[in-house]
Amino acid sequence: MTKIVNHWIGGKTVEGASGTYGPVTDPATGAVTTKVAFATVDEVDAAVAAAKDAYATWGTSSLAKRSTILFKFRALLDAHRDEIAELITAEHGKVHSDALGEVARGLEIVDLACGITVQLKGELSTEVASRVDVASIRQPLGVVAGITPFNFPAMVPMWMFPLAIACGNTFVLKPSEKDPSASLKLAELLAEAGLPDGVLNVVHGDKVAVDRLLEHPDVKAVSFVGSTPIARYIHTTASANGKRVQALGGAKNHMLVLPDADLDAAADAAVSAAYGSAGERCMAISAVVAVGAIGDELVEKIRERAEKIKIGPGNDPTSEMGPLITAVHRDKVASYVTGAAAEGAEVVLDGTGHTVEGFEDGHWIGISLLDKVPTTAKAYQDEIFGPVLCVLRVDTYDEGVALINSSPFGNGTAIFTRDGGAARRFQLEIEAGMVGVNVPIPVPVGYHSFGGWKDSLFGDHHIYGNDGTHFYTRGKVVTTRWPDPADAPAGVDLGFPRNH
Repeated sequence: MTKIVNHWIGGKTVEGASGTYGPVTDPATGAVTTKVAFATVDEVDAAVAAAKDAYATWGTSSLAKRSTILFKFRALLDAHRDEIAELITAEHGKVHSDALGEVARGLEIVDLACGITVQLKGELSTEVASRVDVASIRQPLGVVAGITPFNFPAMVPMWMFPLAIACGNTFVLKPSEKDPSASLKLAELLAEAGLPDGVLNVVHGDKVAVDRLLEHPDVKAVSFVGSTPIARYIHTTASANGKRVQALGGAKNHMLVLPDADLDAAADAAVSAAYGSAGERCMAISAVVAVGAIGDELVEKIRERAEKIKIGPGNDPTSEMGPLITAVHRDKVASYVTGAAAEGAEVVLDGTGHTVEGFEDGHWIGISLLDKVPTTAKAYQDEIFGPVLCVLRVDTYDEGVALINSSPFGNGTAIFTRDGGAARRFQLEIEAGMVGVNVPIPVPVGYHSFGGWKDSLFGDHHIYGNDGTHFYTRGKVVTTRWPDPADAPAGVDLGFPRNH
């Protein structure tokens, strides 16, 4: 029997009323295992209305109450992390260890939200003039929305809603329709932790649901993670409707390898960063830039390691890489490899014909490695979002930096070197929002903020960390003058001495 995923509105499961459902497949088998209800405009409006009603009390609730609920939620997440990881594997396809890592990174933001009492402390200046004080405070926005991608169905929602609700907002989440079950499990655990009805709502759907959230007058802010074209659309549309927006887009992350680098360490890093989670992550290293004469040796070391990766179902503990999310996406990723040679690249490894015995209908693709890739090739210019690594060759550090900075994307980048001076120059000269020095995937810890530059981010705020707190609150400055009690009119005695 096919499982049906419905909406979560006002603290309970609400069956879809549209009659329209989207298929959710098991990427390892290709079989449709679940149907997800697609929301109508009226259903989105019902979720926003529930959030607005809940905000009336949640927005003025004590920080102690919010923190207590979030601490309970964190404990429940920890206790159910395997179950959440299994839901991710069943619908996304990533191996269990990757799924567990995703939950762990989401937990970091819950940790941050648990300490919201510190994050929301204001500022006070006394005696700016005679008996005049000025205080800065931060207050919640109201109803906010999150639109999240398929590649991290638990982590990315947890980049958003824990901080948003900790700050006093209420939240409407529209997760990816490709793997929706993890988001519902998170909502159920929050309800079990004591979150009042309507503070977190989950609606599923397609462009109809997204567009309604972008235009709804009661939604004050929108958070988004996804591809650059959609991020640009989200930012333009929501901003035109007067909303605050943080829209994180795509990437083409480079790893610059200098001649003095530890090539074994660089090769290990390139393989894990390019092929981990089947390359379906916006922080994947998809382009290695080899400087000088090390290119041949580096490519050979990457090839040796890549060929040993075991590909199989995500629930097989021996698997190191799983399938791609859909057959359509698998075919698109494969097209970059099959067309690479004609565009001047050298195909070192071609994974397009890979299958797994007993799972022939799964969305499989193997490891692909392209060398001497010209910057004009589509495999270099586009975000492939699959297990395809491009290697480019340059003669000098300066050429490498110029190549990276010419990319329209600016999400993350890394340098591998033993030279501290070169690393210092790189972190200052490179045009990207996140930089790793001998760290291939420089995703910040929860108390720093995640976000790119250029076409990788639309909006003024990065996500989570201090930027997340600022995004989900508005600043207010209060200037106060109180007369001294000793100056009270005659006849009023507040017990203050008049001889000072």
